[in-house]
Parts: sequence; C-alpha cells; structure tokens
Amino acid sequence: MAHPESHLGDDDTGCPILHVDMDAFFASVELRERPELSGVPVIVGAPGARGVVLSATYEARRFGVHSAMPMTQARRLCPRAVIIPPSHGKYTEVSRKVMELFGTFTPEVEPIASDEAFLDVGGARKRLGRPAAIAAMIRERVAAEHRITCSVGVASSKFVAKLASRHAKPDGLFVVPAARVVDFLHPLPVGALWGVGERTERSLLRLGIRTVGDLAGTPVETLQRELGQAAGTHLRELAWGRDERRVTPHVPDRSIGAEETFVTDIDDPVRIRRELLRLSERVAARLREGGHVGRTISVKLRRADFTTLSRSRTLRDATDVAQELYAVACDLYAASGLEKTRLRLVGVRVENLLPADGATRQLSLGERETGWREAERAMDRAARRFGRDAVLPASLVRPPTDGVDL
Repeated sequence: MAHPESHLGDDDTGCPILHVDMDAFFASVELRERPELSGVPVIVGAPGARGVVLSATYEARRFGVHSAMPMTQARRLCPRAVIIPPSHGKYTEVSRKVMELFGTFTPEVEPIASDEAFLDVGGARKRLGRPAAIAAMIRERVAAEHRITCSVGVASSKFVAKLASRHAKPDGLFVVPAARVVDFLHPLPVGALWGVGERTERSLLRLGIRTVGDLAGTPVETLQRELGQAAGTHLRELAWGRDERRVTPHVPDRSIGAEETFVTDIDDPVRIRRELLRLSERVAARLREGGHVGRTISVKLRRADFTTLSRSRTLRDATDVAQELYAVACDLYAASGLEKTRLRLVGVRVENLLPADGATRQLSLGERETGWREAERAMDRAARRFGRDAVLPASLVRPPTDGVDL
C-alpha cells in the first residue's frame, strides 16, 4: 500500500496492538526447502486450468500476480514463474509453531488466518519492553527459528495495526503513533478501509469520495443514506481511526472443512467418492491437529452450472476419524440424487466441534472398536516425519492424471 510518508516516528506510547503478517507465507515455506529458487518468481497453487494462486513471491507479484487469481491468468502475466503445488499439511504445521511462538510473548494472541494474528502486548511491557521492541524480537525469532519473514504493524487499534503491517511489507516494521493516526489514514485510498469492497468503493467514488480523508469529511447522514445506517456509521468511525475491538485470544474453531474443484466436471461416482475420501482424510487430520472432534458432517456438491447443494447429518458420537467422516459423506452424496450429475466441486465439513479430551464414545451392545483411530494417528505421526503424502489409503494411490485439481 502506497503512503506519502515512509516513517511516522517511533513513538509507540499507547500502541499495544501488533498485527503480525507472514510475508508470502506458503511460498516462503516452500523456499525453505528450495533455496535455489530465492529471487525467482514462484507461485504456489494447483497447476490445473481451474487452479488458483494461493501465494506468490514478491518477484512474481511485480508482474501483477496475487493470491486468489486464476492460475491461467497468473501464467499469462508471469510465464517464467516456477509453479509449486501446495502442501497444506506443511503450512498448517508451520502456522501452529509460529502461533505458539507468539504465545511466548503474550497470552493475548488472536489468530485471524494461518499466516497472521493480532497480539496485545500491553501486559508484556514490564517483562519485555516497549511494543516496537517486542515487535522487533518477534520478527527476529520468526526468522531465526522458522526461516521465514514477517511484517509487523504497531498501533493503538487492530484496524490501524493491520494497515501498518501492510505498509511494512515485505519484511518490515511500521509504527503508527497514537497521535498521528489521522495523518496516517487520511491520505490512503478509501478502498483501504475494512468493509469497503468493490461495490462499496464504486458507491463512494460516485459521491466523489476517493480517500479516507474524503470519507472522514463526509456527513454521516450522507454515508448512511448511500450505504445503510450501520455501514455508513462504521466506515466513518474507521476513517477517524476509531476501532474499539479488543484482541480476543483463543477463538475456538466453529467448523473445519476442505473442498476441491475438479479440473474438468466429473459425473463418475467412483472418482467423486475417491475425492470425498481424500477430503475426509484432510479434515480428520486437521481435527486431530487442533484437538477437536465433531458431530455434524456435511458435504458440498456444486454442479457444472454453479448451483450448489449441501447435505448434513449429526452423529450420536463426535469423531475425528476419517473413515467415519467418509462413510457419512458417501451416504449424503448417494442421497443427494446427484450421482449421475456432472460436478464441478465437492467438499466435506465437520461442525459442532468439541474438545477431543472431553469427548467420550459410547459403544452399542456387541459393537467393537474398529482400530481406525489408532491407525490414523499412526498416519499422523508418519506425516509429521515424512510429509502428508507419505502414507495414504490404497484407493488414493494412483497416477496424477486422474483429473483432480490437487
């Protein structure tokens, strides 16, 4: 994000909020194992025609490549880029360790994605020093212990800290002094505000509002009339740097899911069930990594015309076992009436999450333990040591030309 001032001063008085954002996270994790690609345009994403960019190095971003862009467009913009298929388990593990590192500085950590979090370090000042000094220590430890870089914004509120970290990228630290919040915000384009998407931005541009300062000077009644009362009031508050939200640590996951878009639309039930197994394996691994079990299992089925059908079932006992998720997912797919319908996307999700330590399983009379839980935990141990694809169900071991966007 461009800003007319590259330095607003070092006064971090009244600025206990940090926003820490990993730089090109997925790509940076991949480059740890492929240092020969340092300085080369690298894109992480599924290479198929329907794949999207998950992450891109800054060398690739100079060509206009960005996350969520269709891979076909990214290839046109940067034809010499090296394409690396994603390794989700690897990113999850690094993310977990980085979040644990943040917790050694303060218990007030609010992850908002796998690669970013808010920290309130107000209570750590006596032990560790001023907020900017703590931010510098975090950056040093992330680089030393995980061999990736991060950018940190230091400010008086979450909203301003997030903007500051963006201004610090890549691999930087930016302090917005509490007394200079308005100086920092008002020259920014209005699209920088949280809640201003393309549609809202077009509405504001029609009113002649191009910068945050323009919006701050617009009567709130005008904004409410154009955007609605709640949105108009909220955006004007942000334009003056007013954000009362606190850092909320340990927000529990409400659901865990995974989905996949096929390279070409598929109506083969065998291949679709095989993808449901793959997704069930991925979701179950994430449940176990997070210490969760869940009772409600749902499948998402998107037709070739983009219409989407969802079906769910709530179990008697919560589970984190892929084979149990898969069995329910297959039943839901069979009951959907879409077994001969061409599908573009399938997904599996688990809701009604509970802590795994507190969950109990009640066996019915004559029912035996299947052993799947122990087997899958052994697979988890192998995956942590050798990589997620080291151990797979036999039905998932197949040539890579089966048409699924991995």
